Amino acid sequence: MPLPKSNNYTIEDIYALPDGQRAELIDGQIYDMAPPSYLHQKLVMELSATIRDYIKSHGGPCEVLPAPFAVFLNQDDHNYVEPDVSVICDPGKINDRGCNGAPDFIIEIVSPSSQRMDYLTKLFKYRTAGVREYWIVNPMKETVQTYLFGDIEDFNQYSFDDEIPVGIYDDLKICIADLLK
Repeated sequence: MPLPKSNNYTIEDIYALPDGQRAELIDGQIYDMAPPSYLHQKLVMELSATIRDYIKSHGGPCEVLPAPFAVFLNQDDHNYVEPDVSVICDPGKINDRGCNGAPDFIIEIVSPSSQRMDYLTKLFKYRTAGVREYWIVNPMKETVQTYLFGDIEDFNQYSFDDEIPVGIYDDLKICIADLLK
């Protein structure tokens, strides 16, 4: 839910929030973040570990970073997000503050309070910022929507029981149901 002030917030306002209060900043508007559930955190952990293990076994420069991790999407002072899982393949984008620019792959775990943000606002922001792949994992419906952006764009919907191909890798598939066993 946005705070009352309209479209004038900056990253300074995010950093001035009281300790423990998490929020995101999109186009100058602050959105409070509700505390995550157990299932949300389990999914973040399992997805992060699965992708990290794949990267470690195959090599390459990519890093997997779970929330809370700052992503400065447009490298301006009006956009700051904390995706649930960020995969960043350009080490030059990462510094002590977070990721400067779009991660290659972002996963958001939907909660009842984040649906509008994840399915609409963030979908648009991530696509226009240059994210290559975006997954929306919905534990309430047990579905995953995948979006590939770039020269060839694609959208698919899967169930938790499906083997879901990771678009930025040729040979990685993830079954959410298997992660929850």
